[in-house]
Amino acid sequence: MLSYASGISDVPLLGETIGANLERTVAAHGDREALVDVPSGRRWTYTEFDAAVNDAARGLLARGIAKGDRVGIWAPNCAEWVITQYATAKIGAILVNINPAYRTHELAYVVEQAGLSLLISAVAFKTSDYRGMIAEIGFSDTIFIGTPGWDALTAAGHGLSLDERAATLTFDDPINIQYTSGTTGFPKGATLSHHNILNNGFFVGELVGYTEADRICIPVPLYHCFGMVMGNLAATSHGACMVLPAQGFDAVASLRAVALESCTSLYGVPTMFIAELGLPDFADHDLSSLRTGIMAGSPCPVEVMKRVVAEMNMTEVAICYGMTETSPVSTMTRRDDGLDRRTATVGRVMPHLESKVVDPATGLPLPRGEAGELCTRGYSVMLGYWDQPDATAEAIDQARWMHTGDLATMDADGYVNIVGRIKDLVIRGGENVYPREVEEFLYTHPDIADVQVIGVPDQKYGEELMAWIILRPDASPLTAADIRTFCTGKLSHFKIPRYVHLVDSFPMTVTGKVRKVEMREQATDLLSSS
Repeated sequence: MLSYASGISDVPLLGETIGANLERTVAAHGDREALVDVPSGRRWTYTEFDAAVNDAARGLLARGIAKGDRVGIWAPNCAEWVITQYATAKIGAILVNINPAYRTHELAYVVEQAGLSLLISAVAFKTSDYRGMIAEIGFSDTIFIGTPGWDALTAAGHGLSLDERAATLTFDDPINIQYTSGTTGFPKGATLSHHNILNNGFFVGELVGYTEADRICIPVPLYHCFGMVMGNLAATSHGACMVLPAQGFDAVASLRAVALESCTSLYGVPTMFIAELGLPDFADHDLSSLRTGIMAGSPCPVEVMKRVVAEMNMTEVAICYGMTETSPVSTMTRRDDGLDRRTATVGRVMPHLESKVVDPATGLPLPRGEAGELCTRGYSVMLGYWDQPDATAEAIDQARWMHTGDLATMDADGYVNIVGRIKDLVIRGGENVYPREVEEFLYTHPDIADVQVIGVPDQKYGEELMAWIILRPDASPLTAADIRTFCTGKLSHFKIPRYVHLVDSFPMTVTGKVRKVEMREQATDLLSSS
């Protein structure tokens, strides 16, 4: 049997725009809470939220924003981010998500590459002086959140109708550009339609069983698909409530928000859950309201998933796998999957999508169980990279398969396991080593809180393995010899790390992905100087 699967579903795709879908939810659940911004203490019912969205949408119309114009959003998590997301969708403007960690060089690139007409921005966040950086690049058409400028925007369109603009919109229109954090060169702008992201958010919500009674704690960044699609659109397409615990990730704030707002669902990348579980007062937080949640964004360690199920009351927690270019989720575990499959795989293909595992060299589908490149096809595949047709053609083949760059296996029942990135594959003395397999084994060590395995240059074998390790609190330091002893007899000799590097944290992107490229650079410098 070949590694191919299609997602059969009795539930049809949504054939509507994001604005039309929101209006249906408001009609059905107007009195229920839609959004809670915990740091500011503000909250909105669906009727109130829709009114705030409409005020911002009319304000954008009054400023002359046309269908297809690009409107940037540069801010940490806050209510205005969410309002802007839906306001731009209602008038057919393309929301351009800008990473809150960007500096002037990166900001200038996005402003120019996307051709922004308007930028909605925070004044500042942490050490970032957004106002100063915007002035430095000379972009003048900016509205700052929390200032009279925002208030003026939401008041400017009073009396204008949104109906005429709505009549010109279709669900296949581009509505969002998200810049992927490429490891080489400049980021590429994945361009997504209403149909892409509304349906992906909807089906994520369907598979975790969301109803209007759910309250979703969203500590993941809104500028990324995890926040604005799997969080916001999953919520609004089901009448559930979006709960923003803090402007940026804070483990304590996240767990407090769960307790304070009786959240039924909690999101996070693995490092977020590791941080929450590692809090000294973790046991003091009331997580009894939790039922489900999603762990995604990077490979999810089996041992961490087991602790989340057992210790955080998240008995129905799901793993999602995907990428920005697929809106983002391609495969997902189901609530009725056994614990092994919900902790050790990334689930099965999503409804209405197709997945296959191919030989990276030939492009031919591989037999079930063999590792190759995972590809995705269906409604979720992006329209393309903004104004970069050559890059689009490299990623999406002529049959509209998105090539993920991830190495995966598919078992006889269609469950997918990610074994690494094609670029992360370590070839030691002719033996292929998948770092993910070694990481999963090392997670079983009682003193290891988190671990990443990389390949480093070696004269004899071409590459050797190095384990970067974060220890549990109060654990004794580990040496390479300790790790070798722990692995001997349980892992093949060529999979045992030669080097061990103890760290307090890993180089990370804002979305919680470990930057292995940066780790390899640092490791090469360390070894060359030792």
